Amino acid sequence: MIFDTHAHYYDDAFDTDRDALLSSLPEKGVELVVCPGCDLASSRQSQALAERYAYLYFAAGFHPENLEGMTLDQLDQIRALCAHPKCVAVGEIGLDYYWVKAPEERAFSREVFAAQLALAQELDLPAIVHDRDAHKDCMDLVRAHPGTRGVFHCYSGSIEDAKVLVDRGWMLSFTGNITFKNARRAPEILRWLPLDRLMLETDAPYMAPEPYRGSRCDSSLIPLMAQTVAQLKGLTTEEVLAATLENGKRFFGIS
Repeated sequence: MIFDTHAHYYDDAFDTDRDALLSSLPEKGVELVVCPGCDLASSRQSQALAERYAYLYFAAGFHPENLEGMTLDQLDQIRALCAHPKCVAVGEIGLDYYWVKAPEERAFSREVFAAQLALAQELDLPAIVHDRDAHKDCMDLVRAHPGTRGVFHCYSGSIEDAKVLVDRGWMLSFTGNITFKNARRAPEILRWLPLDRLMLETDAPYMAPEPYRGSRCDSSLIPLMAQTVAQLKGLTTEEVLAATLENGKRFFGIS
């Protein structure tokens, strides 16, 4: 019953065994995976993987760390990718002030994020949002696009912002870092978060949960995150896996 809503299987960390790994995941209980792109090349790689594996879907977009040389007219190519029957979202898009430092680069990333939120609304697709050290500007741009729906992936904001997003109909998604001993905000948010607004993800190959922290992550490790959620919410791991499977299918429009 595993739905990994965010995994980058085009990443070179999988170059040595990509096909073997992806072929094995259904045997490990993985029912669905969404692979978001970070630029044109990775979005096309994600499309190719989705065409090869029945359980895998993809998203297309420009990540805030992948904007060097990018021009806004390239969003026409993202629009074309989004017309593919297995493209279920615009993403991974957003803001990252940890890596993007220069004021002019941050300003351009806000412009690109706003344009991609508008594209998601135009296409009636959800947006997959990356937010690192840019909470206020991300929230301001989401508020400025009230017709857009989406998910904050690897959610790291406050419970106050979580409530704002849930009130607007958005989803929150969590990775293996919720299993870390130093997880601070996530436990409080997960106890509060309505179960129907929760999704789980690996962000593979990154964010492997305990006891695999620091290792390459893959979708088969989602149950370890579900176990943490279950403990926080007084549920069973199976109940969390079933709920997040249905939540992801509903959110991405996968029947």
